[in-house]
Amino acid sequence: MTEQAGSNSFAPLPVGSVVGILGGGQLGRMMAIAANRLGFITAVLSPSPEDPAASVAHHHICKAFDDKTGLAKLAELADVVTYELEQLPADTLRWLMARVPVAPDLRILEIAQDRVREKAFLSSIGISTATWSAVERKEELLVALSRIGRPAVLKVAYGGYDGKGQAMLEQTTTDAEALAAWDHLADGADMTAIVEEKLDFEYELSVIVGRSADGNKVAYDPAFNIHKNHILDTSEVPGPFTPMVAERAKAIGFKLAEALELVGILCLELFLLPSGELRANEIAPRPHNSGHWTLDAAHTDQFEQLVRAACGLPLGSPTRFIDAVMQNIIGEDMAKVPDYLKIPNVKLHLYGKRDARPGRKMGHVTFLKPSR
Repeated sequence: MTEQAGSNSFAPLPVGSVVGILGGGQLGRMMAIAANRLGFITAVLSPSPEDPAASVAHHHICKAFDDKTGLAKLAELADVVTYELEQLPADTLRWLMARVPVAPDLRILEIAQDRVREKAFLSSIGISTATWSAVERKEELLVALSRIGRPAVLKVAYGGYDGKGQAMLEQTTTDAEALAAWDHLADGADMTAIVEEKLDFEYELSVIVGRSADGNKVAYDPAFNIHKNHILDTSEVPGPFTPMVAERAKAIGFKLAEALELVGILCLELFLLPSGELRANEIAPRPHNSGHWTLDAAHTDQFEQLVRAACGLPLGSPTRFIDAVMQNIIGEDMAKVPDYLKIPNVKLHLYGKRDARPGRKMGHVTFLKPSR
């Protein structure tokens, strides 16, 4: 799905320009590979020499994300900067934006990394979410719960991912247990959180949208996602929902990207309720695990799409040309790699991580199958 806008695009960066990337994980690695393929030089700033992106970038700046020496080197090298994670200091992007274009920009990052701002923004532009309430102090938790009701989900406002930083408050959870859950998440520190209703949903899906500076937008087919132990296990396209639901999800993604004035890509996680209503869950202003299928089954993958948008190039086609199921390789799943290599319709992607620890994303496989 594609939407065209006017011609207010900034000039495209020429081949040989430098794309800076904040973050050296697997997403940064795949960003760098995409940028390299398009003829760009890549410079990654991340804190460890063993980070997956370090081995594929032309320059690796081994510094913390708030290290001014490292940031100065990145700003000196880069013609544009993007990032692979939300857990970045706002001052880092603020400092860089004064010196080099950054896509997506600080406003989008600040919305995505704070669940209170995120929910408030979604509500302000007419995108439905679960009923929620901000909780700034432990003493407010029971009041919020009485308003939201049980079952509910308690989530830290800042820093949670892959199921971390949240607690389920079931119908049977007592007030004392709810307060204990707060203490566990806060771990002795001040904390802002949200309480939101636990939705009874049929499917979880995610839609990835790209937008260029001139307002052109593309959306990928929404993926049907299944989690295990709070970590994404599989993403399937097309999903088991109707084409009408898929188009509605894309339209919501377009609405969000436009309201944010996005340059880059984002992922919007959604819940499909039994009523047919779609409720937004979370925004990720970057490539997303549920979009890895695009590497093997779409004309332009999500990482190249980000590079195109950030570098002022025309957006690529998001069209899927084959059905696909992406499955993460987590920790001990590395033992399955020899078997995956024997399957003709499987594409294997390993991230170059040394230690296969429990719960660690080591790579993924994509099962390709003829379209239905």
